[in-house]
Amino acid sequence: MKSHKERFSAVEYLLFTAVTAAILCLCVCIGSVHIPLRDTVMIIWNAVYSQIHNWIFGTQLPLPSGATASIILSVRLPRVICVAMTGASLSLSGTVMQGLLKNPLADGSTLGVSSGAALGAVIAIAFGVTFPALPFAGTMVMAILFAFLSLLIILGLAYKLDYSLSTNTIILIGVIFSMFVSSLMSIVITFAADRVQHITFWTMGSLQGRGYTDAVILFGALLVFGTVIFLHAQELNAFAVGEDNARHIGVNVRRVKLVLLIAVSALIGICVSIGGTIGFVGLVTPHMLRMLVGPNHRRLLPASLFGGAVFLMLADLIARILLNPRELNIGIVTSLVGAVVFVLIFYRTRRDR
Repeated sequence: MKSHKERFSAVEYLLFTAVTAAILCLCVCIGSVHIPLRDTVMIIWNAVYSQIHNWIFGTQLPLPSGATASIILSVRLPRVICVAMTGASLSLSGTVMQGLLKNPLADGSTLGVSSGAALGAVIAIAFGVTFPALPFAGTMVMAILFAFLSLLIILGLAYKLDYSLSTNTIILIGVIFSMFVSSLMSIVITFAADRVQHITFWTMGSLQGRGYTDAVILFGALLVFGTVIFLHAQELNAFAVGEDNARHIGVNVRRVKLVLLIAVSALIGICVSIGGTIGFVGLVTPHMLRMLVGPNHRRLLPASLFGGAVFLMLADLIARILLNPRELNIGIVTSLVGAVVFVLIFYRTRRDR
């Protein structure tokens, strides 16, 4: 029987699930119109019960109606679910990158992967890129493709300059690449002047107006690629010791790295295509949870999944109510928090050498 120190226990799963559900209900309650918690829970419960009943028995129980129910079910609930799924995906991606690179500063935003995904999405938006088989997913496919290519370019350049892939080299390459991508985006926007406002708002990160279709896409991506990542938790633990040691214990280093990089790129690309550029989630959450549950990825991965959802839901709540009735972009809030945490981690990394 495995020790709780090696795996996430059932009690911990229940505790993290309960906290995540409580934060979700809180975020649905609070907004420009405050809705009592009891009413919120009852409306969501009745809606879920009606859907399950209709699916099982084939009858049509009416969904909750009225202005309050409409606000909750049509506006806030789908948005908060999308925020939770995005936070979980970005946090999981950051945990994997930090494990693969043995670098506490590795994240989609610090490495420039999110910027690359944003470039792909901006090109798709500006020029109306579509694919014959997937006419509705041009932005998503381009974001995923550019995220993966960006990760390969950044790691390839860093490897050429510094075989050890040190923190300073990777961060420097990531910053340079982000500046280069920013210039390319400016050029693209120049040729799409009629969509400047939409692109600018989107690149700052926002999940305002997202619906259940987006939530299903995010959940499906998290289910598929998250499962792939969870199945490689032991390999990530081996990478923490070093690639040579991982090879000695039978890990196919090249295959595992490729699979995990594809999974990370897909998750980041899908999140960026739906919510824009939301930085530092994959930096802040794994760092905080590593201090709470330890470095073992069998525990850290599920903790990061829940922690990322909670962190981004709270950030979205702050973005909605801080300047009420005006609304901040969620990417602004995460960047403010992430910049402070980035400096603290960088300082600790330099001090410990």
